[in-house]
Amino acid sequence: MYLLSRRRSAVAAAAALALTLGLTACGDDNEPGKDLSENMTAAMENYKAGDQFKATEPVKFSILLLNNANYPVKADWLFWKELEKRTNVTFEQVAVPGSDYNQKRSVLISAGDAPLIIPKTYHPDENAFVSSGAILPVSDYIDFMPNYKDKVEKWNLGPEINTLRQSDGKYYLLPGVHEKAWQDYSLVVRTDILTELGLQEPKTWDEVYSMLKAMKAKYPNQYPMTDRYSQPKPTGNLWNILGSSYGAPGGWGFNHATWDASAGKYFYTAASDKWKEWVTFLNKLVAEKLMDPEAFTQTDDQARSKMATGKSFVITGNAQAVVNDYRPDAAKTPKMTYKKIPLPIGPAGEVNPASRLENGVMISSKAKENKNFVAMLQLIDWLFYSDAGQEFAKWGVEGTTFVKGASGKPELAPDVNAVGLHPNAPKHLQKDFGFYNGVFAYGGKPELVQAFFSPEEQEYQKVLNARQQAPWVVPPPAPFSDEEREQATLWETTLRDYVDQQTLRFILGQRPLSEWDAYVNELKAKNMDQYMELQQKAYERYKKEHG
Repeated sequence: MYLLSRRRSAVAAAAALALTLGLTACGDDNEPGKDLSENMTAAMENYKAGDQFKATEPVKFSILLLNNANYPVKADWLFWKELEKRTNVTFEQVAVPGSDYNQKRSVLISAGDAPLIIPKTYHPDENAFVSSGAILPVSDYIDFMPNYKDKVEKWNLGPEINTLRQSDGKYYLLPGVHEKAWQDYSLVVRTDILTELGLQEPKTWDEVYSMLKAMKAKYPNQYPMTDRYSQPKPTGNLWNILGSSYGAPGGWGFNHATWDASAGKYFYTAASDKWKEWVTFLNKLVAEKLMDPEAFTQTDDQARSKMATGKSFVITGNAQAVVNDYRPDAAKTPKMTYKKIPLPIGPAGEVNPASRLENGVMISSKAKENKNFVAMLQLIDWLFYSDAGQEFAKWGVEGTTFVKGASGKPELAPDVNAVGLHPNAPKHLQKDFGFYNGVFAYGGKPELVQAFFSPEEQEYQKVLNARQQAPWVVPPPAPFSDEEREQATLWETTLRDYVDQQTLRFILGQRPLSEWDAYVNELKAKNMDQYMELQQKAYERYKKEHG
């Protein structure tokens, strides 16, 4: 690996790199990109997959950071110092609280003030910024990202990547990528109550109902189940995982249109019989006082308090919630024991509803005018997609935050804690060092993704990995044109608000399920059918134009 000398001028650097890379960027479709001969300052020559990226002179890039309340961003994190040491790159940080992240990101992008690197973006959030030209078609530049290309090819991620494409055939979000689908969220159950009642872990949603009935019989004055993740929208997680078990995800996983492979077309998710079935299930839980009616709108703190004080026994969560929230909350009551059970099975069968794509990175269109643009692409490629970069972002520095065990695999240093693995350690990987920080440490091989998993979480993943990926997770592309997107966005906003509102009313019994047909007609009055016609048209057009 040969690094350009710092003493060489930008012109000489551009000339040298031009010999290797050509003067234009060619994306995954071999379409010519912008001439980058003026944007190669500090970039590495002959950079390829597996190389350690290091800018040939010090550079600084602006970046938007989600500031997680559990481990707030600190200027003295070892992450920043070691990143500069390894890559010659520093960040001009724009840190935003997680609760305001999406709104602040939109404001910055719309005003033209966004940092160059915009991570922690979930598809399809990028759609809102495509038509304005505020973000780059990143697929035009992936030839400068050999680690990314290597993983997409080796892991056969093409079908998933295709779901990101816009009507021009390009995509505008560099996704985090997993070799294997990772499904994290499920039900968390008080196992001491199961033992007390002589119950087995429920494997299906019908068995969940039976479990809640038994809990209610023993504790008639309590709601067996409550929930969190209910703001700003109702129970984003529960509606997602339950809806996925029926083939019509709601909440966090909601898409207006869901692909029906057997029919070869899309259907409107929230008007389907599948949606009605899980809404009916939740309505039954509420009606029989098995589900806390406040669960759908309360704060996380309220939900956690109900679990910690024994008012409820079942809630949703992920592995970190069990370790960082529920178990510490119950520390004063040692008899309380929690377990995240494998995602219950519903009518959709034994499916894993997770995608192999993660939140990803948008790049401001201003970046292509930056003289260090190619160096920035190489940095993103190394940090987010190389094995070494992913290990660094997650584990940190050998000898300080981790050591190599007898097997040669990384292990947390004895004095460092993460997700409860060393609960009495004086230092914390995320809070004190900034690694595994929720912005950079996403995706990768299963052994990296599951590195901090407890034995119980590894067993959970083993069960989920044995299931087939849900067929609707990787639908065929059906991107809207700019004009269609503008119209569709207006319809989507109105439809989504109404879907959330009426779904909650059905569940709480404020509206009888006998009015379901009327509800569907109300969606039609809000342009549901026109929306679906637009969706199907987009699918057929893309299939014709791009295959």
